[in-house]
Amino acid sequence: MSPLPSQQVVEAEIREIVARETRAWDSQDADLLLSVFHPDMVWPWPVDQRSLDPADWVLVLGRYDRQRWSAGWQQIFDRCQLIRNRRKIERIVVSGEGDGAFAIVHIDTLWRDAEGVEDHWFGRTCKLYSKVDGEWKMITQLGTFESS
Repeated sequence: MSPLPSQQVVEAEIREIVARETRAWDSQDADLLLSVFHPDMVWPWPVDQRSLDPADWVLVLGRYDRQRWSAGWQQIFDRCQLIRNRRKIERIVVSGEGDGAFAIVHIDTLWRDAEGVEDHWFGRTCKLYSKVDGEWKMITQLGTFESS
């Protein structure tokens, strides 16, 4: 039986995957973005930043499908300009077994389309990760929610 990775090692690995996702948004690289996702990921989303009750949420993306998800992200990249993309990790929690983790990340991402319509992703989100075949993958993401 191999020893469990240290908390510092796992936290560094989670910081790397958050940074990789940020780089993907910044560079509008759909392939890099897709490298973050677990093959069983689904993407629930609150209707607004105050919607803490999951009864009000929507399922933005069903189970991960590389072709469908890539086309969706590429469509955003093609029609919108990224105005800003700030992300700050507020907390990382790792399971005792070292094979699951979540990161609380404050995001401030602003997109603007050709007509000037803005789509602002702002607030606190919870990104959940699972270690699969030695590699961390995002299994789901919750939020964004207002943060105090």
